[in-house]
Amino acid sequence: MATAEVNWRENILSKLQERNRFQTDCFQDLIAQHNKIFDAVNALKHENLQLSIQNEKLRLDGDRAGGGDSRLHEKIQCLEQKLLTQQEELTELHRRKGENSQQIIDLNAKLQEKEKLIVMKDISLAENAAKITSLQAEITLFDRNNKELKLLNEALRDEHQALHLAFTCLEDKLRKLQDENRQLVERLMNYKTKDADRMNEENENFLNEDTKHFSSVRHTFSLFRKRFAKMQKEIEEACRDTRGVSPEDLQEGYGPSCQSTIPTKACVKFDAHDGEVNAVKWSPLDRLVATGGADRKVKLWEISKGTCESKGMLVGSNAGVMAVDFDSTGTLILGASNDYASRVWTVADQRLRHTLTGHSGKVMAAKFLGEASKVVTGSHDRTLKIWDLRSRACIETKFAGSSCNDLAIVDSSGSTIISGHFDKSIRFWDTRSESSANNILFNGKVTSLDLTRDGKYLICCVRDDTLKLLDLRMNHVVNSFSSDGFKVGCDWARVTFSPDGQYLAVGSADGSVYIWGVSSSKVEGVLKEHSSHGLFSRSAVTATGWHPYGTMLASVDRSKKAVIWSDI
Repeated sequence: MATAEVNWRENILSKLQERNRFQTDCFQDLIAQHNKIFDAVNALKHENLQLSIQNEKLRLDGDRAGGGDSRLHEKIQCLEQKLLTQQEELTELHRRKGENSQQIIDLNAKLQEKEKLIVMKDISLAENAAKITSLQAEITLFDRNNKELKLLNEALRDEHQALHLAFTCLEDKLRKLQDENRQLVERLMNYKTKDADRMNEENENFLNEDTKHFSSVRHTFSLFRKRFAKMQKEIEEACRDTRGVSPEDLQEGYGPSCQSTIPTKACVKFDAHDGEVNAVKWSPLDRLVATGGADRKVKLWEISKGTCESKGMLVGSNAGVMAVDFDSTGTLILGASNDYASRVWTVADQRLRHTLTGHSGKVMAAKFLGEASKVVTGSHDRTLKIWDLRSRACIETKFAGSSCNDLAIVDSSGSTIISGHFDKSIRFWDTRSESSANNILFNGKVTSLDLTRDGKYLICCVRDDTLKLLDLRMNHVVNSFSSDGFKVGCDWARVTFSPDGQYLAVGSADGSVYIWGVSSSKVEGVLKEHSSHGLFSRSAVTATGWHPYGTMLASVDRSKKAVIWSDI
């Protein structure tokens, strides 16, 4: 370091000396000429003084001689003429001396300016040299950190590959066990069916016996009925273990009719997460509701008789969960996260089954695409991706050109997808083609979408504080819903249809839940129970969700609250 400092100082000194020689060489002739002129002036002054003395002497001699002769007078005139000429030359030399002096002054001023500039350049050069030294030290540190991170990344990649191989083996074992379990259940159902046939045959034999044995037959038949009822219950439980009942089955006769009612009061209110709650979804089979929050968790809650009981916590996300969805059987739950990934858990054992990575932005929406083995996700990276859970890979990417805020699946086969975007439009996608089939533009960002069960009507929540109802058979807006107090609170505010499609529910920025009648286009109710820090301070409601039977409504807000509404 000391050697480098001496070298640059010697380099600066040599450059200064070279510049001094270069700048003085161009003035050497001028200085020499000036010195010659100065010497000539001094000589002329001396000669002039001598001539003046001679002139005076000659005058004095002439006065003494009484006029002198004409030759002496001519000599005096010649000397006077010569003196006059010398005076003119002296005047010219004085003028040139003044000009040269002014040039020297100007050149000295320029030289001082150049010296000041050189000093400033030297200071700047020293600062830059210090900065270069500091930056070189930082570069060395960053290179060392980069090497360490590369080594750590390689170790993590190797560990991930090992874990992935172990997971694949365990999944194969699980699949074999599930197949074996399915075979055992089928064998059990066959045995139960044979047992029922045998019992029916015995019952017919008992009925054909003599009436004197009626009492014993009656007792035996009672025992048979009990055994048959027990057997039937076991068969139903076995069937329920192997296949789920879809919401369409519930609507067509496997459950109560979905006649929705307008909720009027909060029956359950609880803290769902440790921060903002972004999503809420009911299970299609029972009173189980799932919530997703900024605390990176998906939580399951069972609602019954005015109480709330935690049924589990699904972990694995590295950032806030923005959307949740159940499959049609209620056995799988899907979560979209801000860590650029989506995840699938099983509800029964609450284990993470799939992690879908591939987006380069926040994943704002995720839905099961018809069957439980396919998933579609929408992200801020302006793409939609379709995933196959069996191969755990992305099988198709659709480039939307704008950030996606929500998705809707039109039919049970998953052939048509509708996406809502930041650029104020919704896009219709056919899974069999790469580009969107149709676009509809609104006056604000589209925050969410929802469909009626028959897939005929689509509701869109728009950031201009309106809800737009579309008839998908004609692909145009048939109604618009708004209210003076209703304000959309965030870019992911979720609107939902009631199960019978007669009502709409959506949260507002002031902490209220607005319910519109679809046929009347009027506000049927405003629910106010979400408060953050007091009676007059309310937090924006981010999402709502109707129970599949239409008897309850769930809503969540940005101050960690969840409220279950009912009409009783």
